[in-house]
Parts: sequence; structure tokens; C-alpha cells
Amino acid sequence: MRHQRVLRYVDEVARTGSIRKAADKLNVTASALNRRVLDIEEEIGYPLFERHARGMRLTSAGETFLRYIRADTSNAARMLSEIEDMSGLRRGVVKLAASQAVAYDMLPREIDIYRKAFPLVEFSLRVCNRVEAMRALLDYTADLVVMFNPERSSDLEVLASVPQRLIAVMAANHPLASRRSLRLREIVQYPLALPDAGLGSRTLLDGFFARSSLRYSVGLESNSFELLMRFIRQEPAITFQISIGTPPATGLDGILSRPINEPTLPGADVVLGQLRGRILPVAASKFSHQLARAMDAMR
Repeated sequence: MRHQRVLRYVDEVARTGSIRKAADKLNVTASALNRRVLDIEEEIGYPLFERHARGMRLTSAGETFLRYIRADTSNAARMLSEIEDMSGLRRGVVKLAASQAVAYDMLPREIDIYRKAFPLVEFSLRVCNRVEAMRALLDYTADLVVMFNPERSSDLEVLASVPQRLIAVMAANHPLASRRSLRLREIVQYPLALPDAGLGSRTLLDGFFARSSLRYSVGLESNSFELLMRFIRQEPAITFQISIGTPPATGLDGILSRPINEPTLPGADVVLGQLRGRILPVAASKFSHQLARAMDAMR
């Protein structure tokens, strides 16, 4: 499908903002790539890029053309996937954007189940925050998002959701480890290891603390779940996670979790979603059905 290759050239220039960088990624010469872009601009009668000393920037016509490219590429991928599906090959690539919480255990488990049935299907999983996840849907770098407390958008079609509450996570030898549940006034007596701003759990915490009179100190703030876990092993700090992504309450591996008994601390949903109106490739569509069933069972 030769036209797809040409369209990909424009897409890569838009992503990198540079003819040279795009040419390096595409393994073509910069002059050849520039010629291809000029040919397309001549064919449609409008410039796709503003050319500056620092690189290439999409024009309004270029943005419209790029939306077409990405939708066209996605539809072509679905067509190939359907052809392979009819022939029994069951191939495809499922592209996911997800919260760290669901990437800890839930998604690896579901991917393993799916690949046992369809071993030729590949998965691409990008761990990101809420804004990045929505952007990935819009630019077709993700077929599905699985996010905790995602940003609501008219572009997001919710396929399934499951309610979640925040859980306190600490070292097994923490002074509060013997308690069955915790209040936030007890938790804030110790340093907090907070998820990065922009993550769904941090949004809930910031909203609660803004309405309360509690004062707290931050020992570490990070977007890395692994770093937060390492930090609470080394210091008497407490971090937060949702129940779907928490370690076992038993203290295995030196970490345990405890429910937070705080009626005014809101919960939120883990949401499975896709770009509204998009027809998913076969492999992604099948995985979305499996994941929706698993999330419904969690209720």
C-alpha cells in the first residue's frame, strides 16, 4: 500500500518538527523526504507546513490533512486485521495507554489471558497521565485507554468502568501497620510519598486536603510507582494507590496496604475507553470486550 508510506512521511515530519529528524527515522534522505512533502503540497494546492529556521510547524491545512492521515492509517490497520482474522491468523497490534495502577497487575494479567488465545497479537502499553492518555487517543497512538479518574471529554467513549477508593500503602514495619484501617489525620503525622500532579489519585487527594484543615509534609513526589514503593521501604512514609493496583495487605515483599476510613475522601472510576466514533481494529476490539467483562466482574 504505497500511498500509506507517503502519508506516513508527512505524519513523521509533523511528529518530529524536522525534515532531517523525520528522514533519519524513516531511513530516507532528507532531500527525498522534502520532495515528497512538496509534491503533496502541490497536489492539494495548500502548504502543509510553515518552514522556520528551527523546524517545521503544521498549518491549518496541515492539521486537517494530518487528521485524515491518522484516521486513514487506522482504518487500513483495521482492514488488514479483518483480512487476517478471516484467514484464521488472528494477528494485530493492540495499543494501550494506561495508569500505573492498572499496569501493575490488572493489564499484564489480562494481556496474558488474551495472548494465550491469540498468540500472534502484539501489545504496546504506554504508562502515562490523564492528559497524555487523551492525547494518545486523539492522535491514534493508542486504541484504548485504561485510566483512573480520566479527564472527561466528549471525545472519550466509555466502554466500561469500575469504582475505586484510595488505599494507604506503607512498609510492613511501619508504626501504623498494625491498624486494620486508617484515618487521614493519622496518616499525615508521617511524611507522604505523593503521586505526581496530573495523576488521577493526586487530583482526589489535592481536592480533599484543600477542603480540610489537615497539614502534611511531603517526603517525595513522583510519577513513578516503583520509586514511591522504594521510598516507603526506606522511610516511615506513606503513599497512596487505588485498590486495583495495591500490593497485597499481607505484607509480602515488605509492603502492605490499608483501607482509608475517611467518608469525605471521594473515590473515582477506573475507565476503559476509546476515541468516540472510531472503529477499532479487530484485535483491539476483541481485547476491549475481554477487558470490559473483567471490569464488570470486579464490581
